[in-house]
Amino acid sequence: MDRRVMPVATILLLLAGCTSTRQQSSAGFVPPAGTYKLIVMRPDIAVSLVTAGGQLEQREDWTLQARDNVLASLRSQQARRGGTTQIALTRAEAGSDDATIIELNQLHEVVGQSIMLHKFSPGSALPSKKGKFDWTLGALATQYGGQSGYDYALFLFARDSFSSSGRAALQAVGVLGCMVGFCYIPQGGIQQAFASLVDLKTGDVVWFNFLTSDLGDIRTTEGANTMVAQLLNPMGQDPKKKSKD
Repeated sequence: MDRRVMPVATILLLLAGCTSTRQQSSAGFVPPAGTYKLIVMRPDIAVSLVTAGGQLEQREDWTLQARDNVLASLRSQQARRGGTTQIALTRAEAGSDDATIIELNQLHEVVGQSIMLHKFSPGSALPSKKGKFDWTLGALATQYGGQSGYDYALFLFARDSFSSSGRAALQAVGVLGCMVGFCYIPQGGIQQAFASLVDLKTGDVVWFNFLTSDLGDIRTTEGANTMVAQLLNPMGQDPKKKSKD
C-alpha cells in the first residue's frame, strides 16, 4: 500500500511525483542567532490510509513511527543551528501545563491553516494583510514564553497518506481511461506539512514554510529527514518564488 508504487510503468510516467515549498517571513526577519533559547514543540503528525472510496483512515502504527522519525530528524537538524534548543518529546517537556500546550498547538494549527489559505491560495488573500506577513499566536504564546523562559518556539504540523490497493486499482483504471479519451484519475496519497517559528516575546509568527508532495515517506528515516530538511533548511534564505499577495 504505497501512493508511489503503481501496477504498470505507464502509471509511473503519468503520475510522476513532485515536491514544492513556499515560505513567508515577517519584515526584517533574520534567523535566531547567538544565545537564544528555542523550544521545538512536539510535532503534530498523522499518517493515514486512503481507502478505495477516498476516505482517510489514520493508522496509529504508521503515525507513531513517523513521529519518532521526525523527532530524531528535528534533533539532528537543530543541533547544527546553535543556541540552546530543547526538543519536546512529550507535552510535559514543553515547560508548561498540559492544557496550555494542547491549546497552543491547536492554535498553531488554526493559524497555520489560515496562512496557507490566505497567503498561498489564489483569490483568497485578505485585504488587511495584502503585501505583508502579519500573523500571531497572541497572548497565549507570550504567556507561555514568560512561563517557560524560551525566546522562540518552532512548530511542525504534518499529514501523510498512502493509497490502499483498492485506491491504486482505481487510479490504474483512470489512467487506462485517459488512453481512450475519458480521463479521471482519483487522487492518491499526499504529503502536506508546514512549520512555523514563533517569537515568544511578541507571539508573532516570524517565519513560515509550507510543503506539499506526492513523494517521500515519513514512516522511514530517509523520508522524515528529507521532509524536515525541505521545511527547515530554507529558513533565512531568499525564497525562489515570492508570493504576489
